[in-house]
Order: sequence, then structure tokens, then C-alpha cells
Amino acid sequence: MFEIREKPDMVERAMLVGFCFDKSEEKECQSLLIELEELVDTLGIGIVGVELVRIRDKNMRFICGTGKADELVELARQRECDCIVIDNELSPMQQRNWEELADLTVIDREEVILDIFASRARTKEAQLQVQLARTQYALPRMARMWNHLDREGGAGGSSGGASRGMGEQQIEIDRRLARKKISQLKSQLEEVRRQRATQRKERQKADTATAAIVGYTNAGKSTLLNKIAGSDIMEADMLFATLDPTTRRIDLEDGQTLLLSDTVGFVRNLPHRLIESFKATLEEAILADFLIHVLDASSEEIYDHYETTKKVLVELGADEKRYLIVLNKIDRVEDPTILTGLRNEFPGAIETSAITGLGIEDLTGKFTELLAGRVKLMNYRIPQSRGDVSGLIHREGKVTATDYEGNDVLLTAVVPRTLEGQLAEFVVES
Repeated sequence: MFEIREKPDMVERAMLVGFCFDKSEEKECQSLLIELEELVDTLGIGIVGVELVRIRDKNMRFICGTGKADELVELARQRECDCIVIDNELSPMQQRNWEELADLTVIDREEVILDIFASRARTKEAQLQVQLARTQYALPRMARMWNHLDREGGAGGSSGGASRGMGEQQIEIDRRLARKKISQLKSQLEEVRRQRATQRKERQKADTATAAIVGYTNAGKSTLLNKIAGSDIMEADMLFATLDPTTRRIDLEDGQTLLLSDTVGFVRNLPHRLIESFKATLEEAILADFLIHVLDASSEEIYDHYETTKKVLVELGADEKRYLIVLNKIDRVEDPTILTGLRNEFPGAIETSAITGLGIEDLTGKFTELLAGRVKLMNYRIPQSRGDVSGLIHREGKVTATDYEGNDVLLTAVVPRTLEGQLAEFVVES
């Protein structure tokens, strides 16, 4: 059975390499390398060197020229590395060329992120999505996994090159197994999506408002949800601390119920196949009534993180939704100049600290404002014999006052506007 190789168990010492093609992009390339350090560290792999390489033209064989590739491989050997991690995307052929040259494991940014996701997925849905993305990534790269069988087999066999080596035979078997696995994973995910659609229909029947928390990884989204909802979702100061969508029910001050969902964090150069395979997880963002875009106010990369998240939302088709900007970790911003810049760049943003609770009431107040058009405060006179009507108001709305007059129940309640027609005959003036 075809299996994807597990890098964290294979490597311990890595050298990171990033290629920069334009001097004007050098700062961003350096920033991406720093982020790659965090990603690799998340896998538990030691980093023994980081190299930013400036080149003018992209080489088809190694990205850089052969001479520079030789130089980098020699540097990795001197540092006793067992892995080279390249920040740029490698084609299957380039990855194979690097591994043949270095005789080391060579991976790119996408493979690092896929491995992190594989180690973090907890629910059945997330595990299926990760398996699908990793298998799709591995399929065109299988030739490098079995070349050693051809080398060991030597030049034996029938003349004329008609026979295939052991490695080639194994590649064909694995490719067939991988395609079968991809088909099975897609079918299983389709079943998960059907189940989620059924659950969503139930929520829509209840006409419950929904919101999704989105943002760059490690912006504090899960901590913020915990603070708002009083829940205990996993939270940690690490990249991709949680992959699985988590939904919590909160009651707003006007009586409405809001279903608030956390989503997987975004990252620059997020592999496109992950966006595709994680659409089921991220459909909470696609289908929400509004989005809460959380930014780490203390990060020097906040503007890049903002643009990255917006870009992914465009790919998901969720960029036209109403949204709130939340400047989280605001308690860590000590420079008043930086604070002024953030307020100018994000006017109307809510400033919060998910750790101290600063700004949480302002944030939930904004939720109420955004959803104000969905409900109405009304007074009702209902005969006591119509317990079904009183029950409906209690069940679908929020009763703020109850009184009795003769054989009637007097209710003041916040109710969804969708019930106005059903309750019209029982309405009384204030």
C-alpha cells in the first residue's frame, strides 16, 4: 500500500534556503524565510543554517544555477544537515534534481505546511482533507521514491531496453494506488460535506445568525473565541494550533443567538491544493452572515497578514461579506506611533486583548449592531389558551418581561423578523 514518507521522523538538522529574484522583494523574501523558520520549528526539526540567495534568472533545473546549487549542497554537508528546506515552490523534477545532487532529503515550503497539517488534524474531516492534499502533492513526485531499486538492479534484463526496472514497476503500482486513494478520499469527503449540509439546514431552519472568525495563523483567533464564549478550545502560541472548525453558541445583549465559528489560520504562500481541500472546513466563512477578521496588532507583518487573508477570502468567494476588523493583542503595542498608524489604516477596528478581556464587550456590541435588522422588540397580548404562541416566542426569541391581565399573558420580547407575520394578530402598542 502506498504511503507518504514522514519527514519529522527522518530528519533532525535542516538548512533553510530562500531564493530572491528581485532586489525590491528582498525584505519580503527575508520575512518569508523567518516565517519558514517558525514552520520548520513547528515540525520539531532543528535549524542549523538559513541562506537567502539572490539570483537574477530562474534556472529550470535547480531554480538557481548549477554552481550555486553545488555551493549550497556543500554548505549543508559542512553543517552536517540531513535535510534542505527550500522556501520557494519546487517542481517534482527540481526536487528530484536537488535530492540526487545532495543525497539528502529536500523539501519545499508546501511540503512543510502539509506535514504540519498532518500532525495537527484531529477530526475525521480534517484528517481526510490533509490526506487528500498530501496524496495529490505526492503523486507526481513518486519517481524519486523508487529510483534506488533501478540502481540496485544494475543493467541486467533483456536487451534493447524493453524491460522495465524494479523502480519503474513500483512507481506504476504506487501511482495506481495513489489515484485510487485520491478517489476514495474525495468520496469520503463528499459524504462529510453532505452531513455538514444537513446540519446547516437545521441551523437555517432555526434562522440562527452565524459569524466566522478568520485571520492569519497565530493571530489569537481561538483565544478570542474562548474569551467571548467562555469555552476551552485548544490555544497555543504556535502556527496552526488548531485545524478543525469549532463553533460556539453565544447570546447577544438584544436576545439573539449567534453561532460563532473559528477557522484554520491562513499563511502566506498557502498551497493552493490546501485551499481546495479545506473548502469544507472554510465554508463556515463562506456561509456566515458576517466575518470577524482578527489581526495580531503586535506583529511587524500585520499589513502583509491582512492582505494574505483577504487574498484567500477572494479565492473562497467570501470577500464580499460584511466583516469586522479586530486588532487583537493590542496590549502588546507600546509604541504610540504604531498604534496611531494602525488606527489610521484600519478605521473603525475593534481593539481587543483576548488575554486580558480588553475590548470584548465592544466587540460583542458590534455583533449586535450588525444583526440588528434581524430582530425586533415587540409587545404581545396572548390568550392563556394559546400556549403554542407563548412557547414559540420563548423558543425563538428572548422574553424580557412577562405580566398577566385577566386571561391574557402580556409578553415583551425580542423576536426574529421572520416571525412577524405569524405573531401579527397578538401585537399591542407599547
